[in-house]
Amino acid sequence: MSDAEQRNTRKKCVSCGINISGTNAAAFKCPDCGQQIYRCAKCRKQSNLYECPDCGFRGP
Repeated sequence: MSDAEQRNTRKKCVSCGINISGTNAAAFKCPDCGQQIYRCAKCRKQSNLYECPDCGFRGP
């Protein structure tokens, strides 16, 4: 996905699927493929697992 496409898509938590808003959310690149991943503050705090939608990498 290009940078322009990423900016135009809604940011959703990859763990629970809620729309991301606020300052406590995390945005980072997948360690395997580099896809941008977003996580909400609640899922980060609870260390919920996530899975990259592009390559399937799983992390805490």
